[in-house]
Amino acid sequence: MTTATAEFLTVPEVMARLKLGRTKVYDLIRTKRLASITEGRARRIPESSLQAYVRARMEEAA
Repeated sequence: MTTATAEFLTVPEVMARLKLGRTKVYDLIRTKRLASITEGRARRIPESSLQAYVRARMEEAA
């Protein structure tokens, strides 16, 4: 999947999917564990970045 066709999620959508709070999601972004882009004041997280984060966490847990 390329970024040109990637689906982008908002922070609240990522919060809901991961069942995490706003502060934790922004912490993941700040520490570069979850990639994101900004356009003006809007922050968007590529779906592929969220999937990569979940895969990495699953591998850590195994």
